[in-house]
Parts: sequence; C-alpha cells; structure tokens
Amino acid sequence: MPIEPPALPPEITVFERGWLSANNVLFHGHGATVLVDSGYCAHAAQTVALVESGLQGRPLDRLLNTHLHSDHCGGNAALQARWPRLITHIPPGQWDQVQAWDPVALSYEPTGQDCPRFRADGRLMPGSELTLGGSAWQVHAAPGHDPHAVLLFEPRARVLISGDALWENGFGVVFPELDGAHAFADVGATLDLIEQLDPLTVIPGHGSVFGGVPAAIARARRRLAGFEADPIKHARHAAKVLLKYKLLEWQQAPLAQVQAWLAATPYYARLHGRYFADRSAVQWTAEMVQELVDGGAARREGEMLHNA
Repeated sequence: MPIEPPALPPEITVFERGWLSANNVLFHGHGATVLVDSGYCAHAAQTVALVESGLQGRPLDRLLNTHLHSDHCGGNAALQARWPRLITHIPPGQWDQVQAWDPVALSYEPTGQDCPRFRADGRLMPGSELTLGGSAWQVHAAPGHDPHAVLLFEPRARVLISGDALWENGFGVVFPELDGAHAFADVGATLDLIEQLDPLTVIPGHGSVFGGVPAAIARARRRLAGFEADPIKHARHAAKVLLKYKLLEWQQAPLAQVQAWLAATPYYARLHGRYFADRSAVQWTAEMVQELVDGGAARREGEMLHNA
C-alpha cells in the first residue's frame, strides 16, 4: 500500500495540476510569498486564479522554476503581468537563452510547444540556500531529465521539491539522451543524491505528494535500468509522451492535424531519424498513434483522435 507522507507545514500549499501543467508549490504565511513552477501557458489563467486564491489578497513576491520546460514555466509571463514587481529566479544554465529569448535553445520550438516570453531577474544557484516559508531550503543541481534542473530540499522537515527528477512512479523523459548525450548516468546520480538527502516527503512536478521515498527511488532505478538496457524503448516512450502532451492540449484533433504537427516538430523528426529510420515517417507516426490508442491514452473515432 502507498505510504502516506507526513503533513506538509501549514505555510506550504501544493496545487496539484493535470499532466499538461506541472504542480505549483505556494509558500505563504511567513515572510515573502513564493511560487515554485507555474504550469503550461494554456492553463495560465487558472494558475493565476489558484495563486490569487492561495494568497488571499497578498501579492506574489517571488517565482522560482525548477527547470525551464514549458509545463513548468509557461505561466511565468501571466504571473509577471498580474504582479509586475514579481522577482523571478531560474536555474543558471539557461540564463543567457532567457535574456536573449531563444525559443529553439529553450526547447519550445523543437518540441512543438509554446511558452510566452518571460523575464528572469536572478539565478537559482546550486549550493545556495533560500528562505521559503520561514525555513531554509537547499538548492541542489539535478541533471538528467533536464541538464539545468534543480531540486529544493528542506532538511528539518525533510521535504523535497523534486521537479521531474523523481515522481512516485518514475521520472521525466531524459531529453539530453535523445540528442546523443549520455544522460542516463546523470539520472542515476540525481537519484543517488535524493537517496542521500533522505526526504520523508516529496512534492513532485507531476502527481500527488508522496512518502515511501525509498520505494519510489527503487522503482525509478528499475525504470532507468530498463531504458539503459534498451535506449530504443526510451525513445519510443519519449515520442509517445510528446504526442500525448500535445493531445492533452488539443483534447481532440483530426488525424491530418496530428500528422502535420508531428511532421513540423523537429524533436519528433530527430527521434525518427536517430532511432526509427528503418520505416517511413508516416508508418512510424501511425505506429505511435496506435500505441497510444492500444494503451488507453487516446481514442480514435474515424479520422479524429481524442485524448483519453
């Protein structure tokens, strides 16, 4: 049975979102109000409304991003518009790309996703400490899913904000691996770090807050070992994740639209060329659609594909 995590401190509110948007973590009640991660841009109005309800009339003072994938920072611009004095900190690795606003280097164009331009005011430096909700939180580098990602850990209550480095049942797609980098080892090193930190409670980027962290780490390691043994399995998983993510945004779309989007998405073409070039792009796309349908993640009705 799942192990119930200890209750979070009262100054922390977690807004658990659907998989299109990452969870949002709101610190309130002591000192500055702070939000960690802001969801996807399609949900930006909902993000602002959730934060407003949690703040009960107070302004939002600071915004932190665990990493800069679109589902974690897509609401940044809307939050900055709502609270113009909001101070935003990002991991340091993509500081220059945000300042110049390079949607290719930031992965938004290659993945076929959207992220409105936002402002970054400071760097979330690994090795530093932050005061959040009256407690000292450590910033740790967490490469793997994203080479620039960070974790936030509060050692007194042993609470971890893990981003996509650890979920209750796995972790996020290892995107650098798809570009030819050997990043599975980084995933393993980050799991080792989490084990050393020994959290009692994990607030993941997606899914419910959970306890039973050693078991979650063991599950993640088994998943990682499977991907290391069969990188094509990971590539196939990544391709389906990209398609499912877009389907979450659309909810439904004609198959012709799905095929056109896939054909225009550089990351998808990159996956096809690197791992599945033994079949045509049309054949491979049909396979991915059918696997989503067979797995219950999508439903096909004639020439329409629906989210499921």
